[in-house]
Amino acid sequence: MRRVVPSQVVEFIDADFSFARSRQEYHVDAQYKDRVTALLRLVNELPDELLIMDAAAYNQFVLSVSTLESTLDVEDWISRRPMASFYDQRLGEAISDLRDCLQPLPDQQIPAAAAGLPFIADAPLRESIRADIAFANQAFSGGEWKAATVLAGAAAEALLRSAITAKKTKAEVEAARSAAIPKASSDPNDWGLDGYIKVARALALIKETRAKQADLAKHFRNLIHPGRSARLKEVCDRGTAHSALTALELIGRDLS
Repeated sequence: MRRVVPSQVVEFIDADFSFARSRQEYHVDAQYKDRVTALLRLVNELPDELLIMDAAAYNQFVLSVSTLESTLDVEDWISRRPMASFYDQRLGEAISDLRDCLQPLPDQQIPAAAAGLPFIADAPLRESIRADIAFANQAFSGGEWKAATVLAGAAAEALLRSAITAKKTKAEVEAARSAAIPKASSDPNDWGLDGYIKVARALALIKETRAKQADLAKHFRNLIHPGRSARLKEVCDRGTAHSALTALELIGRDLS
């Protein structure tokens, strides 16, 4: 099943209930039944982890959804009996309120342990890594094991590289590189995940247990290559994805 996100629901509201954006008063009558039903289905498919609201906003969200549900169940609204006009107006207000609740919400979840990444001064790079972390967790939630494994490994690599260059001097990094990966280039861009793990450990940026977990993530990430996967008789599954995400979480904790 496709994952529904808040911006998708807002787009649906703007397309089918255009009055909601400017909060114009509008009576949503029974001819909108199918569209209201579709809107309610989309809202009910929103992942709980994306409903990041304060108490007041969440109360309004719940009330708006309840209004949609109760209106669809009311025979007077559907059959256009005398009380229908009341339900029409209330439903229009509820849809406007619902849009207001959803419009500010993110389409991806950023795990709390990696939310800040304050050591990454480059804002675009920081947001790119945050997005990869979010997508890795999203892929795991959706059962997309290979995507979660690979994205988690890529985010771990980016975190380690950024921390190495941001937290240590060039002399310290070069000394650690010479000790940990003596045959590698002196340019950090050429090291890859294995090199970053070894140098980060040599610089005491991550603990030994984190380095071991990251080694597993490195191994599993390489299963993206069909030949390697066939040769080793291993595939990405829930276990590889969980291992890679665990490594990412622990690395982020150490570095932050």
